[in-house]
Amino acid sequence: MIRSMTGFGRGNSEKDGKSFTIEIKSVNHRYFETNIRMPRVLIAFEDKIRKIIGEKVKRGKLDVFVTQGNYEKENVAAYLNEKLAESYISCFQILRDKYNLADDISVGTIARLPEVITLKQKEEDVSETFDQIELSLTKALEALLFMREREGKKLLEDVMHKCDLIHSLVDKVKERAPLVVFEYKAKLTQRLNTLHKEIDFDESRVAMEIAIFADKVGIDEEIVRLNSHIVQMRETLILNEPVGRKLDFIIQEMNRETNTIASKANDLEILNTVINMKSEIEKIREQIQNIE
Repeated sequence: MIRSMTGFGRGNSEKDGKSFTIEIKSVNHRYFETNIRMPRVLIAFEDKIRKIIGEKVKRGKLDVFVTQGNYEKENVAAYLNEKLAESYISCFQILRDKYNLADDISVGTIARLPEVITLKQKEEDVSETFDQIELSLTKALEALLFMREREGKKLLEDVMHKCDLIHSLVDKVKERAPLVVFEYKAKLTQRLNTLHKEIDFDESRVAMEIAIFADKVGIDEEIVRLNSHIVQMRETLILNEPVGRKLDFIIQEMNRETNTIASKANDLEILNTVINMKSEIEKIREQIQNIE
């Protein structure tokens, strides 16, 4: 089943007073790209998270948000940076003596200075949390893939319908194509018969002219190739693998054959039909930009 590249998934797990919430948002992208935002204390798990996501998602731009919540704070401790505190105090004393300032240095003053006292999570606790993170990630990925598959089903139905419509338009062009030469021959013969009393003409030369015209406007090969591309697109759409890039190539070839038919047809009815074909091909092209 094809998947859309657009989706959202959220997963949460709670255990031993700790919770992890992971949210994944994905949009269409030519390649696979993952941006992960997470607390600095969990940064060691980034590669593992990226690897798990890469096993499930093959294309698209993903923004991943990892949030940690602690209901109990036993695993968090305050740390004093003594060297930094001493440096601040030394600076204050220099200012006091040099400028004859009041000595109002207090514990509160020093404690409020940047990086003097920091909260850190104990490393031994962090190393035991990945199982819980993985559980949240699995839930988020399941929700994401469900949405991508649901949207992919809609895309499949729409593109299949448009393929049917294009195929019917190709049949219309195929039915009309032989009449172009026939009508050209009739018009040329009528014109020459009108001029027959005034000039002599070589019938073999006329036949050659009609043959040259028929070869010039012949679109049989383009029609065969275009129908082949339609079949190939239908078969690709039902493959159980990422097919977005392959579909993009097929639609380019369909567009190429359609342009060739338009340039060779030399017939207003065929040209109008081709315009409708190009319109549907462009709609498909826009749709498959969002297929994984």
